[in-house]
Amino acid sequence: MNAGFASPTSKEVGHPAESGARFVLSCVSRIRSAGRTEVRGSLAVLGPALLFRRSSIALAASLLVHALIAQAGERLTIYPAVIALDDAGDTQRIIVVATDDSGATRDVTATVQLTLADDGVCRLERSATNRLTPLADGRTVLTAVDGEFRAEATVVVSGTGQTRPISFRNDVIPVFTKAGCNSGACHGSAQGKNGFRLSLFGYEPRKDYVSLTRDLSARRINPGDPRQSLMLRKPLAEVAHDGGQVLTPDSELTETLLRWIEAYVPDDPPDPPVVTGIEILPPECVLVGAGLIQQFIVQAHYSDGTDRDVTNLALYGISDESTATVTDTGLATAGGRGEGLILARFDDFAVVGRLIVLPVDDAFVWSETPSFNYIDDFVHAKLRTLHMQSSEVCSDQVFVRRVFVDIVGLLPTAAEYERFVGDEFPDKRARLIDDLLERPEFPELWAMKWAELLRIESGSRRISHKAMYLYSEWIKSSILRGVPLDRMVRELLGAQGGNFRNPPANFYLVDTSPTQMAENVAQVFMGIRIKCAQCHNHPFERWTQDDYYSFAAFFAQVGKKTSDDPRESIVFNSGSGEVKHLSTGRVMPPKFLGGDTPTIPAGGDRRKVLSEWLTSPDNPYFAGSFVDRVWAHFMGRGLVEPPDDVRVSNPPSHPALRARLAREFIESNYDLRALVRTIANSRTYQLSTHTNPTNAADRQNLSHAIVRRLPAETLLDAICQVTGVPEKFRGLPLGARAMQVSDGRSGSYFLDVFGRPPRLSACTCERRDEPTLSQALHLINGRTVTDKIAAESGRLARRMSEGASPTQIIDELYVAAYARLPSEIEKTTLQETVSQSSDQRQALEDIYWAVLNSKEFLFNH
Repeated sequence: MNAGFASPTSKEVGHPAESGARFVLSCVSRIRSAGRTEVRGSLAVLGPALLFRRSSIALAASLLVHALIAQAGERLTIYPAVIALDDAGDTQRIIVVATDDSGATRDVTATVQLTLADDGVCRLERSATNRLTPLADGRTVLTAVDGEFRAEATVVVSGTGQTRPISFRNDVIPVFTKAGCNSGACHGSAQGKNGFRLSLFGYEPRKDYVSLTRDLSARRINPGDPRQSLMLRKPLAEVAHDGGQVLTPDSELTETLLRWIEAYVPDDPPDPPVVTGIEILPPECVLVGAGLIQQFIVQAHYSDGTDRDVTNLALYGISDESTATVTDTGLATAGGRGEGLILARFDDFAVVGRLIVLPVDDAFVWSETPSFNYIDDFVHAKLRTLHMQSSEVCSDQVFVRRVFVDIVGLLPTAAEYERFVGDEFPDKRARLIDDLLERPEFPELWAMKWAELLRIESGSRRISHKAMYLYSEWIKSSILRGVPLDRMVRELLGAQGGNFRNPPANFYLVDTSPTQMAENVAQVFMGIRIKCAQCHNHPFERWTQDDYYSFAAFFAQVGKKTSDDPRESIVFNSGSGEVKHLSTGRVMPPKFLGGDTPTIPAGGDRRKVLSEWLTSPDNPYFAGSFVDRVWAHFMGRGLVEPPDDVRVSNPPSHPALRARLAREFIESNYDLRALVRTIANSRTYQLSTHTNPTNAADRQNLSHAIVRRLPAETLLDAICQVTGVPEKFRGLPLGARAMQVSDGRSGSYFLDVFGRPPRLSACTCERRDEPTLSQALHLINGRTVTDKIAAESGRLARRMSEGASPTQIIDELYVAAYARLPSEIEKTTLQETVSQSSDQRQALEDIYWAVLNSKEFLFNH
């Protein structure tokens, strides 16, 4: 807490003999003399104190504090702003949020004064849920008052003469979903559990209805004595249940199931109202102080124009549990500083609310920080909101190593290091970036990344070794020549002809089924994972089985045949072939994912129609997906993380920045080098990994650089560079780098151990960067490091034969491995180690070994 507001002493706060009036006045006195920031901070002191007071004193103090904060500047908001009660049984929870002039919010529902202009229209139940229930058709206004501030919400009541009949789809199935009964771990699995099977997340309500009411109905449903129904007694744990107790006797969920059974388990009419969308309220909030709470409401909107409070039926999650926790009723509790995303799921929909938590005693003042380009403007704006100060820019030594590794996958040589560090011009970093972007290693690095996504490998024998090589060279040549990404993708998706003469045709030989092609195209070029929708509607997203099979229909007419060369295959448009829906058997017409159904003439090439839509500037997924992949390479995590899992329930950390980068990428004609140049020239990319007290716990808001382990290929090439001993790869000449290996199954134990993707799927998750025991053992005792250090053709043996001193050798080693000279302490210690050793070469080999096993070498920092 700032010095301007002195906390009440333990005697003032806790002495039982102190009068309530004197306690309140002592607190108020301090608040009056404090600034607005200190007023907010004072709540952390008053809150615990009030818990130990009589309720009347606590209420008086609370009202005074709220009034004083209102004087500092506050606005109230009632959620929902318009409340519709559509039948006699409808209810609506309401919450009131106060926002001060700094943007900090508080849930004041329990303390504000709430009144109805006409209490004959509806009734307000002041309780833990603060619900409105209907009384008579009409309109009224709900008013919230907090000191001098007020807010209003319109209440519209209709249909009080009737009660909405209970619905199996809209009432009963949500209970099973909320209780977890139809999850994959319980009865929603393909095999069910203990003879009882439900569809996953209730996606097939017709089958679920039959399973509950017709299959062994005497055991599960007892209309004569509903409370004795096994469907109730099992989840209530009144009889043995492997899942334990998932319902309580007095809960709304139990009451819903009971009402359905009492109504003789009615089925829905042919076309019941369906959910068309959901929203979470408030959509965002800023809590100042750990322990503060915020209730969220989830509203579902239906196809008949009605809405419904489904707060107690929605499923909740939080992206960062260190920032906040959330209960199964949507009550969030603030934790440590940061941003958490509150995920709410109901029916087929998911929605996200943003929750920012700031420390209560925060005396944060943003230190003006220069922006190198627009990336920094977006990042700094968010950091100011989070009360985080960005770290300092990294040193030249750190930058030169980082940018070499990231752009060309190599460590800088001694000459490159000295040239850069000795350059005194202010634009030297930008010039180095430009130079690296023109080096041939740049397209080799990105060709390797594309080879991962397109699954180029010979082990599975999907394509021949020659085809694999030609395919990889086509990618490398396209990037080297600066072919725009949209053109490359159109050439891939529309490819036809022999896979030797036209290497992009190999795209249709790696996978042969239309559904697998559709999954890979969606994930690689749009960042969308649709695999779940093959068997059922996606549990967390908008994608349905209809979407899945309609998208797969674009690839149903890909034909293949052999050529004169038996090793070569020819890809062509066959003009015939369809995809059928797995569940219904319907023939599915081609339909863009999340888009329209195009008109394609009979025999027309569906793939070309798809490629034009996919690479269109109007496609909301294409450019953003590629931006995420490039961003993740340079920053250690994507703006959407992982970059190939774009969905509502996994939003970007910086939506506006992602949108701007995608727009700039499109306007540059999909120029990869321009995108890399923008990212690498930003201050955000050039930040140090060293943190400050405000950003030490941050992992996603770009307040400091993230320490990243070198990728497997880069690490092996770096070991070869430092030791001066090249690696031999199958099919390539001695001296070829790991980055140049086209085949994902090259037979390199080192690359496999250090997480190179096997290229069995298009998922970014295949590349592993987590440390393992095998990695540690291989670095410590493996032949890759020890043999290269001791090699007579290596750097150490060569320099010793040339008469270099131990000091020179150590300096050169540090520059080669770390892109810096040793510190005085390091130099002194290492020189003593060599001078005290009876075998100078052995001592220097030990130093080499220690350097190559150090974190500073193994990580990009």
